[in-house]
Amino acid sequence: MTRGTFANIRIANKLLNGEVGPKTVHIPTGETLCVFDAASRYKTAGQDTIVLAGAEYGIGYSRDWAAKGPKLLGVKAIIAKSFDRVHRSNLASIGIVPLCFKSGDDVETLGLTGHERYTIHLPSNISEIKPGQDITLTTDTGKSFACTLRLDSKLEVAYYDHGGMLPYIIRSLSNKYALNQ
Repeated sequence: MTRGTFANIRIANKLLNGEVGPKTVHIPTGETLCVFDAASRYKTAGQDTIVLAGAEYGIGYSRDWAAKGPKLLGVKAIIAKSFDRVHRSNLASIGIVPLCFKSGDDVETLGLTGHERYTIHLPSNISEIKPGQDITLTTDTGKSFACTLRLDSKLEVAYYDHGGMLPYIIRSLSNKYALNQ
């Protein structure tokens, strides 16, 4: 599953001048690697990864597959112009933060290359995270811009807090079982 992530022939990787297929650039070294190998290197180095995307991200995929693959590769957030409705929900339920560029903004208008390091300024206290709020992002190149947090319900915020739906359910069941004893 992880090796097939981002293998869709409709995905043009701008880090590779629009080339398609499950390859990417390993930013620190500049090597062209399969996505799985690059992700493994980032994980080993303790570096979180994000995806910068265009419009209707996730449309046309086997949606649950498309959400699980990035999670297994260590993707923490996806920043897109827009999302397929179901895919966005699947990302949220698996613990990946979906963010939308503000109207008129995208990778090109903001001058983003994908080589930047990003800081996503989510509130550290989960009670301060509200569905649909604006979040500020900054890059190591000095750019700052706002995105809309696409955790669209309090339940999706709870999933994020627990690292996804499965850990949320397991903790809920564990708490319920502990209370019944």
